[in-house]
Amino acid sequence: MLMSNSDRVARLHYMAYSFRVLQAGDHVLCAVTGQKIALEDLRYWSIARQEPYANAEAAARAEIKATGGR
Repeated sequence: MLMSNSDRVARLHYMAYSFRVLQAGDHVLCAVTGQKIALEDLRYWSIARQEPYANAEAAARAEIKATGGR
């Protein structure tokens, strides 16, 4: 039986300019907002924290939180 990746959360390894799929799926969840992000729309992530973000604002909020506002 073939398994569909439709509506499954993917597990990724985030690298400098790309990511590697570790577990198949069609989306990830934003680490800040919980918003579903289709893999083809994923543009923001943290290599250090291995977290995806829905947009630049969410990425900035995560960075501020991680650095304690420094």
